[in-house]
Amino acid sequence: MERAEAEAIYEQGRMSWSRCCCSGNKEKLFRKALERYGEGPSSYERDALARPTARAVAESLLGGAADVQTDPRTPAGCLATLGTTYCAEFSSPVGKMLIASRLAGHAAIRERFERARAEGDLPASADPKQLTHFIGTVVCGVAVLAASGATRKELERVIELAMRAWPQ
Repeated sequence: MERAEAEAIYEQGRMSWSRCCCSGNKEKLFRKALERYGEGPSSYERDALARPTARAVAESLLGGAADVQTDPRTPAGCLATLGTTYCAEFSSPVGKMLIASRLAGHAAIRERFERARAEGDLPASADPKQLTHFIGTVVCGVAVLAASGATRKELERVIELAMRAWPQ
């Protein structure tokens, strides 16, 4: 839809502005929502990667997930986690976007853990790929638990237990 046509439809009250802008392209609207989610509720992930140690990165990722999941200003659950769960057809454009977003996040975490191992912050026997899968799985689990009504204290116990498995 051209801008002039969208403005006319909007002014006539026939459609909301966001629908006018993305009419006929739900994928474009979803991509914008996913980008905004990464800049808002999921921004803790980017901040966590800047922590000085791999353990601090992991704790910050898990704590950030719990913070977002228990924040009364945001709904419990994770767009990327629960959206992929409900988007069974991975060949759909939305499913592909969700998977690509999650994989990009995992790649950044893995790179950070690889750097930590190279710098001696993680033992040489630590596997950055497996640590990434582990932390990602716990973050997803926190989202699912929160969406099911778990309290902050319950999420903190899960995080504490998960961190006991962290390599020394």
